[in-house]
Amino acid sequence: MAEAHVRVAAPPDAAEIARIQLTTWRTAFTELLPPAVLEGLDNAETEREWQQTLTSGPAAVLVATEGPWIVGFCAAGPAPEAETAAADGTVPPDAPTVALVSTLLVEPRWGRRGHGGRLLGAMAQRLAAEGATRGIAWIPEADTASMAFFRSAGWAPDGTVRTLDAGGRPLRELRLSGPMELQFEN
Repeated sequence: MAEAHVRVAAPPDAAEIARIQLTTWRTAFTELLPPAVLEGLDNAETEREWQQTLTSGPAAVLVATEGPWIVGFCAAGPAPEAETAAADGTVPPDAPTVALVSTLLVEPRWGRRGHGGRLLGAMAQRLAAEGATRGIAWIPEADTASMAFFRSAGWAPDGTVRTLDAGGRPLRELRLSGPMELQFEN
C-alpha cells in the first residue's frame, strides 16, 4: 500500500469528494436506495454543495489519501439539538458537546485498507480538541458494513431510530453513539 494520510479538505477537493460520494452511493447503496434516486444524483450539483461546505459550511471535512489519490472523506461538526434528542424529544444534558458525523465514505475500491478508521480517528481527535465529548452518526439499519465499522470503533445504537423517505421507499436509520477516544477492535 502506498503511503496513507488524512488531511483537512480544501475547496479544490470538492470535485473529488463529490465523485467519491456518488460512486460509493451508486456502488454500495444499490440495496438501500431505489434506482431512480441513484440515477437522479447530479454530479455538478453535488460538487457545488461540497464546494459550499468547504468554503463556508459549518462542518469540518477531512480527506483520506493513499499516495496521490483522495480515497475517502469524513464530514462532521457540532450536532444540532434535534439530532441529539431522544425519541421522546428530550434533550440529553451533554447535547452542547455532542458532535455529528454526518458523512464517512471510502470509495469501495479503496476499502479494507484502514482509511475509514484513520478518518474517524482523526475527526474524533479534532472534535474532542474542540470540546466534543461524544459523537453520533445516523446509519441505515440495513447497512451492515457501516454498522460493523462503527461498532468496531466502540460506537453502538443508542435506541433512537428515524425513518426517511428515500424516493418513496422508507429508509430506517439507527443513531449510533460513541466516545471520542476510539479503540478499534481487530
